[in-house]
Amino acid sequence: LTGKLMHSLGSGHSLVGGGEVEGARRLETSATLINGQLQEGAAGTDVTARTLRQAVYLQDEWDPARNWSAYAGLRVEQIRSRSDSGATPVDNRSTVVSPLAHLVWRFDAPKRDQLRLSLTQSYRAPTLRNLSALPWLNTLYPVPGGNVASSPDRAGNPGLKPEQSHGIDLALERYLAHGGVLSVNLFHRRIRDLIRNVTVLEDVAWADEPRWVSRPRNLGRATTQGIEFDAKFRLSEWRAELPPLDVRMNLSLYRSRVASVPGPDNRIDQQPRATGNLGADYRFPGSGFSIGGNFGVTPGYRTQLTELQSQELGSRRVLDAYVLWHIASDTRLRLALSNLAPIASVSSASVLQGSQWQTIETTGRTDLNATLRLEMKL
Repeated sequence: LTGKLMHSLGSGHSLVGGGEVEGARRLETSATLINGQLQEGAAGTDVTARTLRQAVYLQDEWDPARNWSAYAGLRVEQIRSRSDSGATPVDNRSTVVSPLAHLVWRFDAPKRDQLRLSLTQSYRAPTLRNLSALPWLNTLYPVPGGNVASSPDRAGNPGLKPEQSHGIDLALERYLAHGGVLSVNLFHRRIRDLIRNVTVLEDVAWADEPRWVSRPRNLGRATTQGIEFDAKFRLSEWRAELPPLDVRMNLSLYRSRVASVPGPDNRIDQQPRATGNLGADYRFPGSGFSIGGNFGVTPGYRTQLTELQSQELGSRRVLDAYVLWHIASDTRLRLALSNLAPIASVSSASVLQGSQWQTIETTGRTDLNATLRLEMKL
């Protein structure tokens, strides 16, 4: 349920306020089996969970001059998560107050070219599964015995706090005459209570001896920054003798640091050093046929997750293409080919147990995927 109210205050000011309410209920039954036999400690466990999110906000939108616009406001959001899992019930509440500020300068009006500056505060709430303390047992090392650090059990953390972020964004956007756009965006974020899975040896209720368990935990503070380039244009916009080929490209460079993790490579997980994409579309004049494709690259990178854990992901390259036939104004046929040049993806996870590193390496491969779709507008 959402609601929004607007009220003009005069002199270019508008007061905007609203509220949001969202509820969800989830019923989950879990069990761990080996050769059809239920494992002790996680056999047929039922969980009934509910989440309720409530938010209100108020902001002043202001146009101080013909080429300027701005707004400043405040948002208050609360999330309550409850679950009944027998011995480990969860009742978690988190409230975040988020100030917002946004400024736009259209430096070449009436053109849409503009410079944007934003100050934001946001947060990422733990998922219901991250809060539930129910274990998911590693079947390579059955209970009631022990396991090794590279093959831990998994469980949630009822005391997990939301991850909060304070940030600043500066973006420059240049709009071309025939619909193209060039943009560059710089950002910086300061993160508090960073959420990350950590593997620790614990005394657990589902085994006779300590077992290694991976749980999400708050690791403290982190910073991340980057620059993102985006471009979308037609070649003939630059020189009339070039073909009307629509080109799109982007390049993103990232850098991050987690304060409580020793370096090097103590970056935020799942954030590579860089990503890049190059795509193009071409419509044959006088015919109903179009072709296009996209090539994306993500270089491999290593992440130091904790003092005792690290992860390494191999490089990724993805090539997609399509052929589109406009049969009529309301009918078209599309042939799409995904992952035209499949390569194996290699990842590894390492954990220091005692004086030895334990490493699990995973090799995966995705094959060519072809889709033929007929689209008709009725």
